[in-house]
Amino acid sequence: MEQISVFDIIKIGIGPSSSHTMGPWKAAQLSLQEALQDGWFAAIQRVRVELLGSLAKTGKGHGTDIAVILGLNGEDHTTIDTNEIGEKVRIIKSTAALNLAGQKPLPFDADKDLIFNFRESLDFHPNGMRFRYELADGQVIEQTYFSIGGGFVLKADEEPARDARRLPYPCQSGADLAAHCQKKNSTISEIVFENEKTWRSEAAIHEELDLIWQAMIACVYRGCHTQGILPGGLNVRRRAAGLNAKLFDGAQYHSIATWLDALVAARPVFHETLKWVSCIAIAANEENASFGRIVTAPTNGASGVLPAVLFYFYCFCKRRATMEDVRRFLLVAGEFGSIFKKGATISGALGGCQAEIGVSSAMAAGALTECLGGSVGQALMAAEIAMEHHLGLTCDPVAGLVQIPCIERNSMGAIKAITAANIALESDPAEAKVSLDSIIGTMWATAQDMHSKYKETSEGGLAVHVPVNVVDC
Repeated sequence: MEQISVFDIIKIGIGPSSSHTMGPWKAAQLSLQEALQDGWFAAIQRVRVELLGSLAKTGKGHGTDIAVILGLNGEDHTTIDTNEIGEKVRIIKSTAALNLAGQKPLPFDADKDLIFNFRESLDFHPNGMRFRYELADGQVIEQTYFSIGGGFVLKADEEPARDARRLPYPCQSGADLAAHCQKKNSTISEIVFENEKTWRSEAAIHEELDLIWQAMIACVYRGCHTQGILPGGLNVRRRAAGLNAKLFDGAQYHSIATWLDALVAARPVFHETLKWVSCIAIAANEENASFGRIVTAPTNGASGVLPAVLFYFYCFCKRRATMEDVRRFLLVAGEFGSIFKKGATISGALGGCQAEIGVSSAMAAGALTECLGGSVGQALMAAEIAMEHHLGLTCDPVAGLVQIPCIERNSMGAIKAITAANIALESDPAEAKVSLDSIIGTMWATAQDMHSKYKETSEGGLAVHVPVNVVDC
């Protein structure tokens, strides 16, 4: 049984794409780690990288080339100063050289050594990439990696690493989760917390959850206070900052903390609450589109849904939430994301946008339901409802950028999650006709039936029916 931690599903990352940016970046790092461990790193004379399938077709828009270059250069996406990315890449391209793994100066011509292969796609997964190393003795070593969604990476012909430790409450499905909760008379968050203790101490779990929440707050704050045009050439203007200012209507604050306090104190009416949810979702995903620091949940393209729903709960529900409430929310959301990954996919290139916005909406709906006092059955029902109404959602980014329709879809996913939670809270799960596991199975079947042009290739849907003039892609 696959064991996935909450912190594998919800993690601090960098935009614009978990599968097309973070995954290839990580693959470059793993490739060089193998070279170092196996003793042939010092002999490398040249490296060439070939991007295949979806990575080639939308790679430019998703920053795949930038990610690979920086990964080879020894940079880490979890720690790099996002303000320095552009300059670092400019220097590498202008000098036609990089510092391999941060240790070995090496000639590297990005125009020749980084290849976008639009014709070939590998069978295992659309997000394939090949690393080809030429050594001093003439030997050539080739590695193939796949970015399988959510920042997860797998090397060709290798089984996913299995954790030998056994979880006290292993969950492969919604039915497993419900059974554990019933047997222990526990909430979902309590069961998930016990599982997480397999990997970390209680203090470490709390610390990591708190870091994720702080990263969400910082991301949304930046998005709500940054104006201008998003990079990539579509000339998409950032909207969250203007909406934040309009909704606050002159309210004074001087820091992230006082901004959040002002948001909690706002107590907006219904239509303004909807606008705030949209503002927060858009703010986070505008940051994602700008190579900003975001929280992957479960993907970067869907990184605005969970913050929007969590902010809604924290700021606008009946009482001010505590850090314990926030931790519960994240634990439940992460577990639902894990179950979707095990039973279907969280990769847009494999499942379309139902695998990204749909899954994130289900994660948020289930988490919100528990935090608003819902039962285990109601939380499962909320997650099912949210996904049910994202089934078949295509991934068709215009010009391969995580902007149109991705940014607005985060807002829609958040609103659907809140609606799903409210429906579930007023329903009897025993009367539900559709289970969470049946919807996960349906989602996977739908993904397999979906034409490849609607799965992150920019060859169908809005990507070919919206006339745009990309001026600097």
